[in-house]
Amino acid sequence: MPVSLPDLPLLTLPTVADAAAPRLLMLYTGGTVGMAVNKRRELVPMPFDKLDRLMPELRQLAYHIELLALPEPIDSSNVTPADWLLLAQLIGQHYADFDGFVVLHGTDTMAYSAAALSFLLEHLGKPVVFTGAQLPVGRTRSDATRNLLTALEIAAARHPGTSTMRLPEVGLFFDDILIRGTRAKKVESQQFAAFKSENYPPLARAGITLTFADKDIRPLPAARLRVHERLAENVAVLRLFPGITAAVVEAVLGVPGLRGCVLETYGSGNAPTAPWFLDCLEKARQRGVYVLNVSQCQEGRVVQGHYETSARLSSLGVIGGDDITSEAAITKLMFVLGLGLGEAETRRLLSHDLRGEITPQ
Repeated sequence: MPVSLPDLPLLTLPTVADAAAPRLLMLYTGGTVGMAVNKRRELVPMPFDKLDRLMPELRQLAYHIELLALPEPIDSSNVTPADWLLLAQLIGQHYADFDGFVVLHGTDTMAYSAAALSFLLEHLGKPVVFTGAQLPVGRTRSDATRNLLTALEIAAARHPGTSTMRLPEVGLFFDDILIRGTRAKKVESQQFAAFKSENYPPLARAGITLTFADKDIRPLPAARLRVHERLAENVAVLRLFPGITAAVVEAVLGVPGLRGCVLETYGSGNAPTAPWFLDCLEKARQRGVYVLNVSQCQEGRVVQGHYETSARLSSLGVIGGDDITSEAAITKLMFVLGLGLGEAETRRLLSHDLRGEITPQ
């Protein structure tokens, strides 16, 4: 599903950068971080040509910064795979001209978008940092300025004494921590600490100084960037709960044209052993549906066969997702199925780490 790239103008922001300073591109997609409060205390879209007035700290940055805004801001609840493909292609289009990228995004689905871009941007060698805000610019105690300024600092960071960028992967920065794009999960809607890094330590922390955990950051790739252009959208998520009925499971796994399903199980990958449930999984396998087993526990790891209640899953073709998040699992399914590979290679990719989404045991 390749998407056509719109002809979008770049807006240059005034800074104190010299000729050798890092060049950064901000991509605005929508969300609270792109809103401001006017003189009548009304919430309105931010006038980006006056961004340096709303955030005067930007003028003090020693980076070249340009901004590219999508024609229509997208509420993050309306984000679709087509938007992920567009963002990936825009980054690919401008990849040679910039040292780092900052994506301004709504918080509700930011973790999904960060995971999707992680998979679409193969062999990424430059920072792509997602950030947003809980409160818009102009509101008392808004977190928008701090999040944006720190995201820009992360995107511009180089290893000391070199021109090598510090973060050659997709990250999500929010409220003082930088999270790998495939490990982020939104856990708060009322506090500034809206995201957590699941099953993996933060890649950086922002205190008085910005401290990177270099040993936990992915190495610089040897190959050139490859921007993928396809995602399979015919996937689903099935979350188990006590009392779930055969009709519910059959309705999800029996969706016409379904190619993949994230099965959110209990504990270390456990599921009911009722004959009707196992029969539903068997029918899905026969129809060629790939089922990826993910734990409902936020710090969980799937170990199929560890208990009797998960022993049958492997024989029914269910793929263990190890410690992957649900957000990364659904976007990984879309990505891998979009590659159009054979069954053996599809299963291998789904069960192995591609972008730091799984911790090797």
